Amino acid sequence: MSVSVRLPTILRTHAGGLSEVSAEGGTVGEVVDDVVRQFPGTSSHLKAPDGGLHRFVNVYLDDEDVRYLGGLDTPVKAGSELSIVPAVAGGAG
Repeated sequence: MSVSVRLPTILRTHAGGLSEVSAEGGTVGEVVDDVVRQFPGTSSHLKAPDGGLHRFVNVYLDDEDVRYLGGLDTPVKAGSELSIVPAVAGGAG
């Protein structure tokens, strides 16, 4: 099923400048894998060596953090929106 995937600025350079792409899959992991298949340059920004998501990447399914749902195994529905958001850290020293 087709899902809309919103890409952060850092990934847009690897996706032809697109801020949103369409990807296929029945789970969050399958959708992320389809994004990587379509835009191989995104792989090193999204996937950790163990096959999971990098720890500095947050993924939201319809505004819900997938870490609190089922992670990469979270089922997606047609028409859902997946947002990939880089984690922001820092502060004053």
